[in-house]
Order: sequence, then structure tokens, then C-alpha cells
Amino acid sequence: MPRSSTGTVVAALTAAALGGVGVLAYQAAATAPDRPAHSQAGDSKSKPKDKDKGKGGKDGGKKSTALPGDSGTGLRVVYALEDRRVWLVGANEQPTRTFEVSPSTASPSPGTYEVTSRVPSTIGSDGVQIEHVVVFDTEDGVVFGFSAAVDGSAPDTSAAKKTGGIRESRADATAMWEFTQAGTKVVVIA
Repeated sequence: MPRSSTGTVVAALTAAALGGVGVLAYQAAATAPDRPAHSQAGDSKSKPKDKDKGKGGKDGGKKSTALPGDSGTGLRVVYALEDRRVWLVGANEQPTRTFEVSPSTASPSPGTYEVTSRVPSTIGSDGVQIEHVVVFDTEDGVVFGFSAAVDGSAPDTSAAKKTGGIRESRADATAMWEFTQAGTKVVVIA
């Protein structure tokens, strides 16, 4: 065999091995033991103080898109469980984007977390092709993260399997992907 074809074979095997290592690293991260919440001083884990917001109170039943007042400080992602809404908040305390999301069968506990990993594209725990995966917590074996289904589908909330995917539109997932890095704060509020 000529020397140049040996180099090609070695390069192909190396590329395949690196791809396999990447898949294994993601699977290991997705099944890692629970991580404690990363709370920081000044971050609140309580429910929003404005109990009329989004519940048919003073605002006539419309959900507010205003950033909740007890959602931490600094550059962060805020996820309001009850409102099913996310805010991308800049270091200047101003939201750069807000959007609705579709949660899966399980929800993370309220608290402050950090983005632990980002995966461009993979298959979700529900078997759906997803992209722009931003993982921030694992509780009781369930991995919680934001993503978009390539086919645009929402999670099956009637499924028996506990899944923690929080689905966004593809445009919103792209914005989240561009906004976050490993270590970006994620504040989950009730």
C-alpha cells in the first residue's frame, strides 16, 4: 500500500474516533449524577411576588411578558415554570429577548444553575432530532435543557417516561445558543 493512502486511512480513523468520543462525552454528561444548584447571593428561589400576573387578575388574564422582579441579577437566562416563558437578560439587566417554551414531562426545581454543556445537534430523550441543546441541570437522572426539535414538534407531555427537554422554536433556540456559553447563569423560578 502506498504511503499516501495510509495517511488517508489514519486521518479517517482519527476523525471517526474523535466523533465517537464526542458522542460518549455527551452521553456521560447526560447521565451524570445530580449536581447541586449553584446559588449566588441575591438570587431568590421564591415565587414571583406579583400574584395577579398571568392569572386572570388585574391584567385581564393575559400573561405578562415583563421580566419577573425576583429573577436574579447580571447576565442570565430566566425560565418561569408557571408562565412557560424564558427571558435572555443582558449584563445591563435588560432583556434582549423573551419567548414561550414547551416543557416536557418533568421540570427542574426552582433555583440558580449554570449551563453545563451545549450540543449542536443530537437525538432527544424522546427520540426526536433536536438542535441547539443548552443543558443546565440533572435531577434524579433527568437532564434539563433547552432545545428545538428539527421538525418543530413539542414534547409529548402525556409520555410515561420522564424527560426534561424544554422546547423552543428554532429561531428562539438559535438566539439562546448565541446568548449562552458554558457557565452562563440560568435562573428557574416558579
